[in-house]
Amino acid sequence: MRLLNPTPNNKLSLPVPSADAQAASSALRQVICAEIAANAGAISFARYMELALYAPQLGYYSGGAIKLGKDGDFTTSPEMSALFGATLAQVCAKLFLQTSANIMEFGAGSGRLAFDFLSECQTSGIALERYFIVELSGELRARQEELLKDFPQVVWLQTMPAAFSGVVLGNEVLDAMPVALLKKTAQGWAELDVVLDAQGAFVLQASRQAAAQLVAQIPDAENFAPGYTTEVHAVAVGFMHSVAQMLLVGHSQNGKAGVAIWLDYGFPAHEYYLDQRIQGTLMCHYRHHAHPDPFYLPGLQDITAHVDFTAIASAALEDGLELLAYTSQAGFLLEAGIGEILLRIPVDDVRRYLPAANALQKLVSPAEMGELFKVLVVGCGAQLAPELQRHDRSHRL
Repeated sequence: MRLLNPTPNNKLSLPVPSADAQAASSALRQVICAEIAANAGAISFARYMELALYAPQLGYYSGGAIKLGKDGDFTTSPEMSALFGATLAQVCAKLFLQTSANIMEFGAGSGRLAFDFLSECQTSGIALERYFIVELSGELRARQEELLKDFPQVVWLQTMPAAFSGVVLGNEVLDAMPVALLKKTAQGWAELDVVLDAQGAFVLQASRQAAAQLVAQIPDAENFAPGYTTEVHAVAVGFMHSVAQMLLVGHSQNGKAGVAIWLDYGFPAHEYYLDQRIQGTLMCHYRHHAHPDPFYLPGLQDITAHVDFTAIASAALEDGLELLAYTSQAGFLLEAGIGEILLRIPVDDVRRYLPAANALQKLVSPAEMGELFKVLVVGCGAQLAPELQRHDRSHRL
């Protein structure tokens, strides 16, 4: 995947946004420009990405545009099939024998994963106490409230609590967290900042030495040739530390286990930082078009990077959590029984069965999401069912 040099905005063949959307993007651009001016002409790329995605009322995730599904910019597993949420509900039902019967979801988006999870709980008689959703966006919360209005178990939180016992769920959460961009120069590793060029356009500039803790996430960092550019996931690592502390405090308070399940696209570090991946993995998504320019219409497009699962797992272990599993999405879902859930639909009910079967194929096919997407499970005081460990790849982390 390419990152530098971004394609000029006027050369991208992408759908034209509405006038209101363009006005919102222009307003966000002014906010970013003002922050650059207030910081001696430069901000880190991580800060730019944070503003582009999460600036109040204007950022991609905090604004009002539709993000998911056929009318949005990309499609996630829960949007593709109710089988995904139902399968996770069955996984958690077994974990509830060890944890409190609570779920905490980060990055709930439209609320579709919660809806399918809770529907499966009703169908299968899974006892669930509370389904917590940590949601900072008022616009997304309103959508979730509408979709989940018939489920009294749902509770919204604006901040992560200090203690929690249950199962944490995060589907495509880590990839949307701001990343630092680093470039190997003749003088060593430099962090890339966002500055304005003579025409007032956003550009990247290697303007300061990279912090040692960022470089430390790159295996054999000294061996890369000048010009190599990549991203480092300091925010996601910090987030994992916070989740770990929350689970550990919950475990110490009531003696029950805590588990976190992350589903996302990415690699272990030794597969992430490769010589041939010279421009990193940063990618943008707009109206189901993928392109490499993070400066195109800020606030109207998603900006993501693949997850360094080694860094996330290491953060969990550093705080005292245990690594319970690291596997492909295909291996995890198939062993968790997604095929059996599909077979609840009569095969001769073609109108229902064929779309569900096609969606399952996309979720587990190596050519689709089955191999690129991984599942990382960490926890304290918990054990996974043996079948979920049959395809474990923890040794590759």
